[in-house]
Amino acid sequence: MNPAAIPDPSGSGLTIVVNPSAGPALGGSPAAVLSEALPAARVVELDDPSELAGQLRRAVSDGATALGVAGGDGSVNAAAQIAVAHDLPLMVIPAGTLNHLARDLGLASVDEAIQAFRGGYTQEIDVARIDGRVFLNTASIGSYVELVDRRERLEGRIGKWPAFVLAFFSLLFRSEPVAVRIDGAERKLWVAFFGNCVYTPRGVVPRSRSSLDDGLIDLRMLDARHGWARLRLMTAGIVGRAHRARGFEQRTVSRLEVVASEPPIRLARDGETFDGSSTFVVTKTSKELRVFVPAGPG
Repeated sequence: MNPAAIPDPSGSGLTIVVNPSAGPALGGSPAAVLSEALPAARVVELDDPSELAGQLRRAVSDGATALGVAGGDGSVNAAAQIAVAHDLPLMVIPAGTLNHLARDLGLASVDEAIQAFRGGYTQEIDVARIDGRVFLNTASIGSYVELVDRRERLEGRIGKWPAFVLAFFSLLFRSEPVAVRIDGAERKLWVAFFGNCVYTPRGVVPRSRSSLDDGLIDLRMLDARHGWARLRLMTAGIVGRAHRARGFEQRTVSRLEVVASEPPIRLARDGETFDGSSTFVVTKTSKELRVFVPAGPG
């Protein structure tokens, strides 16, 4: 950890963008709490989530010396790209549904994020790319991407968690494996996850990382050629026992190339999906992201 270039614990030079639609933050939007705790900071609460990147770019143009984002992992992803591009430290404020990155940074609440900023310590963490797009946690191909797409089509009508359950059970009967070539080897996969740094535990459901700067991609795949029924496959993945199944493979790499046998291929990164290229690379970027973290021993 390094002392941050932000000497003022009241928030001078800091712009925080709050995405109140990112997830079920307890107690509602944290904008008021942030404004009170950091009175010299500029706190912007969004009406439209699509304005997040624009607000942060405007803050950079106005001379911000640090950026902050309150939201889920998708919001953090968008903010991280701007912070990396302008070499600015990022204050990660957990206000989403899962908050994977904040959790791995040791930030479990808005108050803990505020204390980390006031402490003034930053840590440089790895940034990965899939098909040229940044991810901080995981990226994937296969069944998980289908799950996210189906959930998003339903959640506007029935809510996020009911949509997740309905999408999951739909996958049990309709999901098909994806055919790809990974580093020259032909594969037929139910799912492949690409982790930004090594995750624990083993299996197709990566949960947490002890290191965020190991320079590695954590590759996890479930091969569809071994005849597992969908129900057994999905259940094993959820309870974390898929690593015992034939066809499960896990290894670490620094870079890999993927070729889709039947493009276009759907990809996911940090919980958001998009159409990928017929050939793409998964790797680390040359730049790291500086984030505010709790002070360690000493």
